[in-house]
Amino acid sequence: MEKPINSTSRRSFIKNSSVGAVALASGLISYRCLANNNRDRKLGIALCGLGNYSSTRLAPAFEHTEHCYLAGVVTGTPSKEKEWADKYGIPPTHIYNYENFDTIKDNPDIDIVYVVTPNSRHAEFGIRAAKAGKHVITEKPMEISVARAQELVDACKAAGKLLQVGYRNRYDPTHLEIMRLTREQVYGQVKVIDTNFSFYGINSPNWRFTDKSLSGGGPLMDIGVYCLEGACYGTGELPSSITAQSFKTFMDKLPDMEETITWQMEFPSGAIANCTSSYVARANNLHIYAEKGNYGTSPAYGYDVPGGYVGKEAMNAGYRNQQAAQMDAFAMNIKEGTEVIASGEVGVQGMKIIEAIYSAAKTGQKVELTW
Repeated sequence: MEKPINSTSRRSFIKNSSVGAVALASGLISYRCLANNNRDRKLGIALCGLGNYSSTRLAPAFEHTEHCYLAGVVTGTPSKEKEWADKYGIPPTHIYNYENFDTIKDNPDIDIVYVVTPNSRHAEFGIRAAKAGKHVITEKPMEISVARAQELVDACKAAGKLLQVGYRNRYDPTHLEIMRLTREQVYGQVKVIDTNFSFYGINSPNWRFTDKSLSGGGPLMDIGVYCLEGACYGTGELPSSITAQSFKTFMDKLPDMEETITWQMEFPSGAIANCTSSYVARANNLHIYAEKGNYGTSPAYGYDVPGGYVGKEAMNAGYRNQQAAQMDAFAMNIKEGTEVIASGEVGVQGMKIIEAIYSAAKTGQKVELTW
């Protein structure tokens, strides 16, 4: 039997996720004393890393935000400085590179740094941002190890700054309705979850597919995170044990990374989740089966409107730009001193589950999780 990995119970999940409405346990920093007195002021966000996600999703999302705006950028590519300055009207004083990044502390217009770098650099820039006196959003997965993720949490706490992980679905109306149906047991207790997020990206030259030192792994460290998340908030619990299998058919691709990974999570209530993520297939769904009915969404995790359903009927929960909703929620957490839904603690939980999945796939043994 694989040595147990430090993990979580239903009570811990409810305390640390959007499924529960309670505050974090005593002993954690209360951020209400850090609230911004000027509640009407939009908070400035600097995007750190100007790759595809920043360019095609985050920057356009500011057209839909109410409580924050694009105030600056941080890039390691000099040509992007003029491009972004011209396109978004960002002044030279609000454009940074990776070397002078720490001088962002002197810019009062920037309240938040959104780290959109490769996975293995999330903690590095998140810690530097916190030390510079800025609140932090980091893309998912939180980092490439539990240890690095915890370092970021600790740094933000030490600096008295809030931390959010980019789990955008936790702010989406369809996924929020799924959480409600589960939390209130509208159709009884959840028994089985099937979820899969896969696409055909095996030939991409992007760092996610070519450099494990940056990505931390294959599809699990990218799109598989959504399945992990969906299973947890679809049950309202954190898993008690995990089994997993990893597969590869293109041996010359994805060096030292999985191509397809499937895993099974058992939860304290007895619910079971079957999860898959792959770079050589196409799927996008979250199906939840309870005692008295079923619900879910297909498509589930992409950028389009989720296809929510309850039984044979459309869910019609509404839609809002997920990136805008996520950033606005964080801005309000800062201004009102409230707890963050997709907090750093939630991000660390996800990293613990990821490490357990990889361990189970490598050893072929069930990994027990004790939270």
